[in-house]
Amino acid sequence: MTTQAVTQHDVWKAKKRISPIVAKSPLIFSDKLSELTSTSVHLKLENLNVSNSFKIRGAASKILSLSPAERERGVATFSTGNFGMSVAYIAKKLGINAIICISNRVPKAKVDALKNSGAQIEVYGDTQDDAEKRSYQLEKEQGLTVVHPFDDPHIIAGQGTIGLELLEDLPSVDTVVGGLSGGGLHSGLGVALKSADPNIQVVGVSTIRGPAMYESIQHGKPVMVEEQDTLADSLLGGIGLNNRYTFKMVQEYVDDILMLDDDLVAQGMAFMLDNHRMMVEGAAASGIGAILNNRIKLGSHAVVVISGCSVDTETILNVMEK
Repeated sequence: MTTQAVTQHDVWKAKKRISPIVAKSPLIFSDKLSELTSTSVHLKLENLNVSNSFKIRGAASKILSLSPAERERGVATFSTGNFGMSVAYIAKKLGINAIICISNRVPKAKVDALKNSGAQIEVYGDTQDDAEKRSYQLEKEQGLTVVHPFDDPHIIAGQGTIGLELLEDLPSVDTVVGGLSGGGLHSGLGVALKSADPNIQVVGVSTIRGPAMYESIQHGKPVMVEEQDTLADSLLGGIGLNNRYTFKMVQEYVDDILMLDDDLVAQGMAFMLDNHRMMVEGAAASGIGAILNNRIKLGSHAVVVISGCSVDTETILNVMEK
């Protein structure tokens, strides 16, 4: 792969690469959302992946592309939780040493899961940017390969395999909605979907409590933002001031970016539990919250990417009480 934009061919190669490890995720029809919106709404259940999020696709795509020497030295990454879990799973399966760098802001449920993953965990600083700095320190100190959570062609191509599955299962799809943070998911979706049909609408939903990609798009360049506590913690983290791929790809492929506060995210989480009997994290429920509050102009066949389910029971109970 080059520094040029990822192509649909790259996404197909990623699909072949990861298929022995990453199973196709279910696409289900949501009766209630379809009734409420008077359109056909489906849910892409990435929360059912073995690492409980879509990020296993990118992690597998990148790590499987490493040379034998790179695998021998090991990998490091930085994460708000889900990507770290995915890297830990793939690394353990392949017998590769992995160090996951996280900040103090990562919720306890995700920290506990990471500690049980078999990877080495380092807690460093108060933001994902701090955790990123530590991972690159480890690269210099120990010769590890940094597996970037989003701004990497192999990661983007891996996430784009979701788009290929959508085209296979729902060829009439015209709107795809998902939580937007670093842009790996939406860059991959954009390549896969718009290469097939440029008219497919790709919509990102971000938290108002640290929307790095949204603010960067508004400024016309990558910028730093202050992170705040939020139910949608997986949507936190900067995009990197030296972002090489996802900033430009989101500019090109994403048709709209919506801002959501925690009240609407909580509505989405409660809806998924009430109507689909699934506990999902705030980032995964953000698209649902936006639809429930008429924030998105849907086409006739919409898909919401349910990106992950790393959430603790106490948080869910608090959401249901509101």
